[in-house]
Amino acid sequence: MIDQQVSLRGGAARLPVRPRTGRFLVLAAVFVCAACGLVYELELVALASYLIGDSVTQASVVLSVMVFAMGIGSLLAKRLRCHAAVGFGLIEAALALIGGSSALVLYASFAWLGESQYALVGFSLAIGVLIGAEIPLLMTLIQRVDRQDAGGAVADLFAADYVGALVGGLAFPFLLLPMLGQLTGALLTGAVNAAAGGALVLWVFRRDLTPRSRRLLVVVNVSVIAVLATATVLVDDFEQAARRAVYGDQVRVAVQTGVQEVVLTGTDRDSLGLYLDGRLRVSARDEHRYHEALVHPAMNGPRARVLILGGGDGLAAREVLRYGDVRSVTVVEIDPAVTRLARTDPALSELNGHAYRDPRLTAVGADAFTWLRADHRRYDVVVSDLPDPGITASTKLYSAEFYGLIAEALAPRGRLVVHAGPPEARPRTFWTVEASVRAGGLATRPYRIPGRPSGHSAGHPSGRPSGFTASPDRLGAGGRPPEDWGFVLAAAGPVGEPGLGAGAPVPRSLGEAELREGARAADGLRLPGQVPSTLIHPRYWEET
Repeated sequence: MIDQQVSLRGGAARLPVRPRTGRFLVLAAVFVCAACGLVYELELVALASYLIGDSVTQASVVLSVMVFAMGIGSLLAKRLRCHAAVGFGLIEAALALIGGSSALVLYASFAWLGESQYALVGFSLAIGVLIGAEIPLLMTLIQRVDRQDAGGAVADLFAADYVGALVGGLAFPFLLLPMLGQLTGALLTGAVNAAAGGALVLWVFRRDLTPRSRRLLVVVNVSVIAVLATATVLVDDFEQAARRAVYGDQVRVAVQTGVQEVVLTGTDRDSLGLYLDGRLRVSARDEHRYHEALVHPAMNGPRARVLILGGGDGLAAREVLRYGDVRSVTVVEIDPAVTRLARTDPALSELNGHAYRDPRLTAVGADAFTWLRADHRRYDVVVSDLPDPGITASTKLYSAEFYGLIAEALAPRGRLVVHAGPPEARPRTFWTVEASVRAGGLATRPYRIPGRPSGHSAGHPSGRPSGFTASPDRLGAGGRPPEDWGFVLAAAGPVGEPGLGAGAPVPRSLGEAELREGARAADGLRLPGQVPSTLIHPRYWEET
């Protein structure tokens, strides 16, 4: 009942508005601030997932730290209740500045320091403390406006808070992210946050402020909005500088799609690099070795109808289309922007051999799992050229259920090949993929392809494998590229050693002997006892 005593001492008479109007304005401010708070939260989760990977881990870090910090903020706010108006105004200004600039600083940390995990935790903690301090102060303010029992005030505040969170949660993915992007969306949200908090205090509660407090709030809020506005004007220049820091000086295309950030670097097909969410996926220097190892062993047998899951860059399709007896190729890529670039970008389309001009190829923009459930055709070869299973958005595409769908889509004597990550650097991931393929009802034959010897790549005079520049895998420990690629060849019946079939085109870098040696080497690295990954129990995690 302390809050009631505070409201009775002040009463509603000193306010410039009627109690009902004041109550509405306080609840409107709660609504706006709650929407802004959830946008900050979602923006941290989304950007951390893009920059660091593993969205489940990043969401867990942000949510747990933020909820813990909200409890701390609520306790700290008890000291400000006797100065609730000015305290709330300053807290909202700080929240607007920190939350609005969080995406900018997080991206800068990633671009120039190469590390954003500590910045993520710091922003989650600071934003959580400030959000947690809001409700106790708003509770005091709403009772200052209207003589209401504490239970009714709490119910009103939380109703406005939850509805605001709903609006913020829907606005982020459907409005702010696609229309403004991560950085501008966060900055605009911060400006709205500062304006709402400042307006409430400086208008409705202006009689509770001393002249000094009023001047302080005006200066602070104007400064915060000015900083956020200036950052918004300069955000394009910042993005260009950050991209140069991450990707080098030869960025030609940078697109934020509804799925990921897509960046192309290099001046021609020989220097091309394709980055997805900051990770180098394709390097013209050695992509042919990865794609030849992925595609050609699976093409040893019937191959009239081929399905490629992922591979929107057209490079796996290029290898498939080298076979004259292939009648149809279907590429299922979740991000249409990737296939569009593969068609239209001069360097990428030249690198993929203008695969999308071939009348045998059909491109489908869809999630591979959902598409397979609806498609009832049969394929002689299925090529799974998907992102690393350690990246959580792809985990379902490495599950036993997914491989069961592929098994149903295979024609008699059909084959599946799966990129499964580097078996030497991440053996648990690799052998979990292999176990999941077997759990889907297929026999397997794993194989690995080492990096090129020093004669093909500078920097390794000892002749040791040099590793690969890029692939669907993440970089290994210390930011180094993996030393090998691992694949799983599978079929409904027994699977022989991987090799090149009759009539196969001559690969640039692979031979029968290397493929056979790759199968023996993979068996030598076998990690027994791995359990399949399923939709309800995913078993992929970070390995160092």
